[in-house]
Amino acid sequence: MKSSTLMVMAITGFSGLSTAFADTSDIKASNNQLVFGIMSTNVDYTETGDGISAPSGTLDTEKGRVPGYSLSISTMQDLWLGNDYIEAEYDHASGNTEYVGGLVGPPPTPYGSVVGTSGATMTNYSGRYGEGFIVNDLLMLTPYVEFAHHEWDRGVNWGELYTGNYSGIGVLGQYSPVSRLVLSANALFGRTFGNNIDITGAFSGALGDSNLYRAGAAADYAFTNNFHLNVGVDYTSFSYGISDFYPYGAQFVFEPDSKTIYTTVRIGLGYGF
Repeated sequence: MKSSTLMVMAITGFSGLSTAFADTSDIKASNNQLVFGIMSTNVDYTETGDGISAPSGTLDTEKGRVPGYSLSISTMQDLWLGNDYIEAEYDHASGNTEYVGGLVGPPPTPYGSVVGTSGATMTNYSGRYGEGFIVNDLLMLTPYVEFAHHEWDRGVNWGELYTGNYSGIGVLGQYSPVSRLVLSANALFGRTFGNNIDITGAFSGALGDSNLYRAGAAADYAFTNNFHLNVGVDYTSFSYGISDFYPYGAQFVFEPDSKTIYTTVRIGLGYGF
């Protein structure tokens, strides 16, 4: 009887301690921040031919890590539905990638016959709205919608500027195992639209749309009520569809299909409000 009473007291005490050390207040605090971060984006870009308009297989690739910075602001408040979550972000990266390809010709040369360094500048704007649902004292799930604009200034030929947008739906899961620490994971499924390429001295035209997939994980630690350290990684995959044919001198030119994968690692300092 005595040991049973002690066991109940111990379990009750432990339960009270866990609630005291971590709850959704830390999650909400992590969602009310202004964050400045530095980042590194690994670019993995591949152009392919369809065997009709261009030779089948890989035409050219660009790979490499591009450094940059980001600025974001987010808030979670009871505005309309309760635990309304709003986030806006801007990021910019500039550096070089390794280009491997071939000459268009005539006559064309095979993939791998040309190797060099290509400049790469990438800019992103995004906005997100969601509503947080408390699962328990330690876990919150926030479904959201997101809209974004992407630009890639590619330094091949005389310069190629890719622009495009996407919209998507996603879910953000946040878990606070101990006081001041919030671990998160997110996944998004979207669709690109309004894609365009502007090739200096050649043509400007629309590119095909595609599905977009993103997955990521992050951690936020509050050193004080106002200052936070953020680290995270995101994986994004999408494609550009083939363009129309455009006259260029005595021939017609086009932009082939391509696939882009970005893996971005971030570390940032946040100010909570």
